[in-house]
Amino acid sequence: MLKPAAMTDQTPDPLPPGAPGEPPADAKISAARSVAFDLLRAVLAKNTPLDEALVAHDGMNWLPDRDRGFARTLVATTLRRLGHVDRLIDGCLAQPLPLKASAVRDVLRIAATELLVLKVAPHAAVDSAVNLVRSRGHEKFAKLTNAVLRRLDREARETIDTLPALDALPAWLARNWRATYGDETAEAMAAAVQREPVLDITVKADPDQWAETLGATVLQTGTLRRPIEGRIDALPGFDEGAWWVQDAAAALPVRLLGDVAGKTVVDLCAAPGGKTAQLAAGAAHVIAVDRAARRVKRMQENLARLQLAATCVTADAAKWRPPSPVDAVLLDAPCSATGTIRRHPDIPWLKGEGDVAKLVVLQDRLLDAAVAMVKPGGTVVFCTCSLESAEGAERIAALLARTPGVRRVPITADEIGGLSQSITADGDLRTRPDHLADAGGIDGFYACRLVKD
Repeated sequence: MLKPAAMTDQTPDPLPPGAPGEPPADAKISAARSVAFDLLRAVLAKNTPLDEALVAHDGMNWLPDRDRGFARTLVATTLRRLGHVDRLIDGCLAQPLPLKASAVRDVLRIAATELLVLKVAPHAAVDSAVNLVRSRGHEKFAKLTNAVLRRLDREARETIDTLPALDALPAWLARNWRATYGDETAEAMAAAVQREPVLDITVKADPDQWAETLGATVLQTGTLRRPIEGRIDALPGFDEGAWWVQDAAAALPVRLLGDVAGKTVVDLCAAPGGKTAQLAAGAAHVIAVDRAARRVKRMQENLARLQLAATCVTADAAKWRPPSPVDAVLLDAPCSATGTIRRHPDIPWLKGEGDVAKLVVLQDRLLDAAVAMVKPGGTVVFCTCSLESAEGAERIAALLARTPGVRRVPITADEIGGLSQSITADGDLRTRPDHLADAGGIDGFYACRLVKD
């Protein structure tokens, strides 16, 4: 059984001709493939989030729309199937590539994804990969690149679809999911996050009317869903502030607060403001707190477009306190974000078990702060976009063990659009990527509702 390549070979090496942000000088190299390679290097060699790399790369500006979309799809698909691709590449290598040739492996990853997953014609993928390797100062690996890709094309086109979906993920994450959910469910989750995501939209009003206008369907939870096509800001209703982009799962925690009209609600770790917008649209008096000034500015811009009002505060949510106890607190705590892998396929390769261990300490501090902010009888909703039990039910168990006078209030299916499969035995919310599978899936979210006596 072949194993995925270790990520320790990601030592950045010099990239001579064709620096990131410049069109490749060699006309034999596809510009879109060159950009996709640069983006993959940014994620794996420099630990840069893909969203940041996409914004920073000038190539995403000068590429034509079609090529820009191909570059984005190519790097995202490579990250989604990285474990599979590495395993198959390793099966074609007599010995591991040297550390100084880590860029060659990334070229192989991009080209193998084209051949085996996107089913691109062999001559286009292979020739461009060989020329890309040469252009990046690795002429001596050109023949090896050609040989590996030709062999993959002959022998692995059908093989890749027979590999366990969990093998596409880093070992630590696959192990966690198996331990938490069992082998069968973990495999279904891993298969779900390999699929292309859809566009989910929350509207301020008239969901049926906007569904017709946007060519969307209305999910049972009330979220609008449509394919991701073209520029989001060019869709009807965007400039008018009629709606905002928000995954169906991310829209559920606010519902657990019930009718918020006239209530004072603190939204902790609020940016970019999707849940703040929900609360404001529900006529709550919202205090939105986030520690990053640039994220608060973005949240204010989003609220202005939506013509919704909230008091935005730049502060450390663990230390900040409202002027007086409030009716409710919504805490969407910083987490590993493994529930959003289908939208952010770089996450498994940027995070590790060590990151989760650090995050749970912060989550405990934030939970204690949230409980301290509410008045007696007030509600706290804790949520994370993580599929890791350490960042969900385990945090609530720890809170209840150390904090007298706080109790869990179970959630009912009616509160979340009838998603009974997403309610745990304890009455908490737990969505998984394989839920709503027939409708295109959903992000992984955990939420628990607490009341302070």
